[in-house]
Amino acid sequence: MRRDSSADRGRASRASLALAGLVAFATAPGHASVIADWDVVAAATVNAPAGVYPPVTAAEQRPNYALDLPTVHVAMYDAAVAVDGRYQPFATHVAAPAGASIEAAVGAAACRVLQVLFPNRAPVYASACAGFSPGAGGDSGHAAGITVGIAAADGILARRANDGRMTNVAYVPTGVPGDFTPFPAGSTPVNTYLPYVRPFAIRSAAQFRADGPPALDSAQYAEDFDQVRRLGAAGSTVRTAEQEEIARFHTEPPPLMWSRNFRRFFAPERPVVENARLAAMLWVGQADALIGCFESKYTYRFWRPRVAIPSAADDGNSKTTADVAWLPVVPTPNHPEYPAAHACAAGAAAQALIDYFGTRQIDFYYDSTVTGTQHHFDSTDAMLRELQYARIYGGMHFRTSTAHGAVLGRRTVTWIDKHYFQAVDGS
Repeated sequence: MRRDSSADRGRASRASLALAGLVAFATAPGHASVIADWDVVAAATVNAPAGVYPPVTAAEQRPNYALDLPTVHVAMYDAAVAVDGRYQPFATHVAAPAGASIEAAVGAAACRVLQVLFPNRAPVYASACAGFSPGAGGDSGHAAGITVGIAAADGILARRANDGRMTNVAYVPTGVPGDFTPFPAGSTPVNTYLPYVRPFAIRSAAQFRADGPPALDSAQYAEDFDQVRRLGAAGSTVRTAEQEEIARFHTEPPPLMWSRNFRRFFAPERPVVENARLAAMLWVGQADALIGCFESKYTYRFWRPRVAIPSAADDGNSKTTADVAWLPVVPTPNHPEYPAAHACAAGAAAQALIDYFGTRQIDFYYDSTVTGTQHHFDSTDAMLRELQYARIYGGMHFRTSTAHGAVLGRRTVTWIDKHYFQAVDGS
């Protein structure tokens, strides 16, 4: 991994494209890809600031990038494959007339999903969607594409209706050592509903449940404890400046960071159906890996280092020592520790890229608005490894949690990509 300032990005990008044996990508997000362009619109809609638009629908009341962006992308994918014909649809079989525009189809699909899920956020997408509704004008191919896109979207919307996101779940802490305690005290941890959301592709949220955290009295727990105690403390004297930058780099909110960085893979020179397929693989993987991840989190309810380290006198492990003043260097999310959600998401992303490109040797960049830097990776393994350590350097997670989260994400996507997004001839 290498960190680059904005002044270095263009030069570094050109160098990356020359690396032999790698699938390489430029640094700029896919500004010329129709799929990337619609992702910009969708992400802006889903991530609109809370309170700006009155919430009515379930998606407006409880927007979730890991559920709503996948819905947009599978609708675009089904619209694209209806026109192109090379891949099996995800869920909706649509007969496309000859000459239907694939660009109009994916645009109409994206707009239809946003209009149904987020009717009161129309100011965000109205301008982009002006030419993608019935009767919007254009030639016969454009009109036919709109019809295809709306049909594909309606099929996906029907499949995702009443997805479980409005489930309300009370969390009652026990105070038992090892059990997650919300913070601040008395608050409700986030995403308690996510284990009850219907997955997009896998059979159940528990299908790839993680194996569980180490026992509190185990040697593995003591090793994990000591590592994060030393490296993740707010006043750590052993964490390097590079390690702290890595920790902070990966604290940008996932709804913003994943969407923006995924766009760079949607190459403008690649056919629309190929970008639609890759985007759907990435986003369905995110959805189901995170649903499964939070099912594991609320099954095991494991405590965070910020509570575990000050409370070590009660953990029954002779090799851990309490530090009552210990705090993590970056804020800790308010949900159980095990497994690490960032690792679940990164494992899913890595596996989707491997399955699409057929190699781990992919040369790419991620950027973060928190640090204003770019990180260069020469493989999916490098990305996944850095993100796992970032959560340790930040004091948020134990090592076992990051390792098991990555496994959950990869296992989830491996299963999805064996059952979906295949060519019509099965190849």
